[in-house]
Amino acid sequence: MGQRPIERKWLIMNKINTAAVVGVGAIGSFFADKLDLVLGENFKVIAGGERAERLKKDGLVINGRQRYFNIVPPERKGEIVDFIIIIPKMTGLKQALKDAENYIGPDTIIMTPLNGVESEETAAEVYGWDRLVYSFMRLSSVKNGNVVSFNPDISFVEFGEKTNDENNLSEKVLRIRELFDRAGIRYKNPDDMIKAIWEKFVCNVSENQVAAVLNIPFGAWASCPDANALRLMTAAEVIEIAHKKGIMIDKNYAADHLEYLDSVPHSNKPSTLQDILAGRKTEVDMFAGTIIKLGKETGVPTPFNEFLYHAIKVLEAKNEGTIVGV
Repeated sequence: MGQRPIERKWLIMNKINTAAVVGVGAIGSFFADKLDLVLGENFKVIAGGERAERLKKDGLVINGRQRYFNIVPPERKGEIVDFIIIIPKMTGLKQALKDAENYIGPDTIIMTPLNGVESEETAAEVYGWDRLVYSFMRLSSVKNGNVVSFNPDISFVEFGEKTNDENNLSEKVLRIRELFDRAGIRYKNPDDMIKAIWEKFVCNVSENQVAAVLNIPFGAWASCPDANALRLMTAAEVIEIAHKKGIMIDKNYAADHLEYLDSVPHSNKPSTLQDILAGRKTEVDMFAGTIIKLGKETGVPTPFNEFLYHAIKVLEAKNEGTIVGV
């Protein structure tokens, strides 16, 4: 996807030359893999402690290719970057925002493509809205140890201002597009980012949680009508809440999304199930927890999310060894 000719001179003068990522997990690796190749030493991965040592020693194996990155500590000063992507788990966002502090200047563009609908607000509380763009990922990525795999042909990032006009995009969006074009990162700029983020939230809340409780991969949605029925009933609660908030997601959105889900590698597991199987804390508070809270605020019943919330908490307790007799 190229830029319009009238933009090129301005973009050459204002292009992003330095960038950093905080959090090279299943999603952060998608960006690090591409940005490192185009920016070289001007691309940094911000990490400290044991995580930094592991990355320096073992690197990451991304889609079968061994990669090592320029690892820098959070406490280093004097290396402000043009663009920073902050992408930990939601539970680690506040710490990641703090870790990024020394690399963020008044003109640094900040992107937080996490799951959920609250990461931009959390980041804006620290750095203000002027530096931020909205964003989220369309990516099914599997991470085991330092090995990450995803299908690059169906993976992309959606980003932009709250609203985006293709013929009048903001400077921040144009600069990121130019960088992503150079790096070969696939992207979209939706007209309505809030609606797009909530559509992704519909997917996360339904697919992640149902899969985690039933221990099923992506292939279950198209091959097992009962699994898909549970996905759709969970998604319906999110869509109804969105409507109450004035976010008009198509009522058939989750059903229509099945075609995309069937294109994801069938053995891939959603991230919440990966967390349960690895013995990690999940993002259930961000998924069902948020929906239960918003359901009470909007008067929308959320029985499926209430069940999934408690079911996933039980699975976490089993991992922690706090259930007697298990």
